[in-house]
Amino acid sequence: MHYVYRTKGTCSQQIEFDIDGNVVTNVSFLGGCNGNLKAISALVEGMTIEDIEKKVSGIQCGFKGTSCADQLSIAVKEAYETAKT
Repeated sequence: MHYVYRTKGTCSQQIEFDIDGNVVTNVSFLGGCNGNLKAISALVEGMTIEDIEKKVSGIQCGFKGTSCADQLSIAVKEAYETAKT
């Protein structure tokens, strides 16, 4: 399933990815810090939702209270829950 998530509180505006069961692939960000977001996408390629949440959930960018990585953890969990219904 292809999923699109509109981020909240970050420089990137959107995250797109594919989810098959609990495995996430083809992550891409729209906007934000291009190099860092390409690195995040490469690092999480093929990871499970659980592993992504363990590694990046709760990471903050400055004083924003969230980050692009944290938003990714929220997005994959939301996509997984949506796919189950």
